[in-house]
Amino acid sequence: MIRNSRVLAAATAACLALAACGGGGTTTAPSATGSASAPATAQAAKGDGTLTIGTVLPQTGSLAYLGPPEFAGVDLAIKEINEAGGVLGKPVTTIHTDSGDTTTNIASQSVDKLLAQKADAIIGAASSSVSESIIDKVTRAGVIQFSPANTSDEFTTIKDDGLYFRTAPPDKLQGRVLGDLVVADGNDTVGILAMQDSYGSGLADQLTQTAEEGGAEVVERVDYDPKAADFSADVAKIKAANPKGIVLIGFEETSKVVQELVKQGVSAAKHKWYMVDGNMSNTNFRQVPKGTLKGVKGTIPGASAPEAFQKRLLGVDPELEEYTYAAEAYDAAMLIALAAEAAKDDAGVPVAAKLGEVSKGGEKCEDFQGCAELLKAGKDIDYDGVSGPVDFNDAGDPSVATIGVYQYGADNTFDAGKALEYRKGNIAG
Repeated sequence: MIRNSRVLAAATAACLALAACGGGGTTTAPSATGSASAPATAQAAKGDGTLTIGTVLPQTGSLAYLGPPEFAGVDLAIKEINEAGGVLGKPVTTIHTDSGDTTTNIASQSVDKLLAQKADAIIGAASSSVSESIIDKVTRAGVIQFSPANTSDEFTTIKDDGLYFRTAPPDKLQGRVLGDLVVADGNDTVGILAMQDSYGSGLADQLTQTAEEGGAEVVERVDYDPKAADFSADVAKIKAANPKGIVLIGFEETSKVVQELVKQGVSAAKHKWYMVDGNMSNTNFRQVPKGTLKGVKGTIPGASAPEAFQKRLLGVDPELEEYTYAAEAYDAAMLIALAAEAAKDDAGVPVAAKLGEVSKGGEKCEDFQGCAELLKAGKDIDYDGVSGPVDFNDAGDPSVATIGVYQYGADNTFDAGKALEYRKGNIAG
């Protein structure tokens, strides 16, 4: 995202008291020789000595604006890994492909291409719904699927033979933070416009629960078709309910929703608007008048993209304007590489078996070279990434996560390097 020098006011960090994860889920890591639940193809898989990481990330479709930072995050990680000597003594190979969105079959075709080229792990997709459409094909092939941006709660319990992981926390945490934020801002009546899919509806459900527990009333909720050509009827329902706070949960189509809200007189100057990671963008709202988004707040999972990290990303993509999920993509590639080093193998199943181990419980390290040296010395490591500590639980989710709260200025941009506040908590199982 475009980074400007505007300084946001910092608020005191708040901490969510969330219950510890109780396990559950079906992502218990398989053993290096294959678990009882792992498919036969996964059990028989053997590495060829070269770690090949494929990506299925959005080059086209409703989340295309998230593609550049995610690709840049992967490319930066692979660059640093290879400069440090690679994995198992060889450079890591990267193959980039497009995920498209749910209106196309691009992701499935991309997976076919990557499997044919013997990818050991696939980073993606960004969209939860797209990932759901390809997870069976990826994991049944004994290949790791690792998303930097999937937040749907469905993945905590999805059948994946221990081969699905993510660096983005489930929506249950973001929904709680967003609900708390809306209530804390004095909104006793709330309207929700959410795209109708596992991401939008799931996040809206958690937001509703949290807001109502905080004493607010959701006076109108509209789950809309993101592919609709017109959102006037959806916005009219929100206008009729006249809520103090309006939460927009969607992807690229949110720019059209915003224009319709303004057209119908339901502006951010009259109501408090809130957004989420799927639509917090500095490039999707260029067509709206300056000041349209002034004061609008939004939540994004993960830590901020610090200036030093942004500069490193610009070294691999000088035209980068968005930074959302760049850190999570970077950490995904780093963790896969470190797990391969720990497993002394590059095949999906043995690497997956080590992902939990390298993410927690050992000696702290923050870069590939330092972590790899510890592994070669026979030590257990605990990689703490740019996106946070990660620390995978048995479901392949990060067990501890941070949600940043950001605010748009009069220029319709926000600074993802500076959060108004962070809310941290354990992921409840």
